[in-house]
Amino acid sequence: MAVRRLKKDALVRVQGDGHVRLTAAGRKIARKLTLRHHLIERMLAELFGMEWYKVHDEAERLEHAVSPDFEAKLLAKLGKGGICPHGNLSEMESPGSRRERGLVLLADAQPVTTYSVSGIYERDRRLLEFLEARGIRPGAKLRIIERNYDQTLTLSTTAGTVSLGRAAAERVWVATSEPRSSS
Repeated sequence: MAVRRLKKDALVRVQGDGHVRLTAAGRKIARKLTLRHHLIERMLAELFGMEWYKVHDEAERLEHAVSPDFEAKLLAKLGKGGICPHGNLSEMESPGSRRERGLVLLADAQPVTTYSVSGIYERDRRLLEFLEARGIRPGAKLRIIERNYDQTLTLSTTAGTVSLGRAAAERVWVATSEPRSSS
């Protein structure tokens, strides 16, 4: 019924193969809601000091109660753009655009290299708490010690030597912290 309503309001189109695509009007609303969510996450973290792994769920609850006036105040206070507490940009970003910026999924990163955590998938609170306990948070440095036979990673973080499975490593974007050799 929700898709029917969105279709009736010309916010989505249903393709012949069943895929649902946003229309231009739907994308405009989605961008506005994404920006509002981003601002609320930043407010909670930057102004109120809420832990990075808690802000997404709280922003989900608050974003529906924010008036346009309050949103404008948040925008004036925090500024447009910037990164959220999970390390992600204010606009939704594709894996391709992240790769163009030089980022790589931790699951695909090379051993014996030091990385800086750039961004983390934010819609799984249990995952965020799991990563936090292992010293894996936005901005954290980590070193891949080895990739194990079962595709788990052995990492060195501020929490010590930790293991991370592929499912979690596929939710973490990293950037190389070491200068690349010119050979």
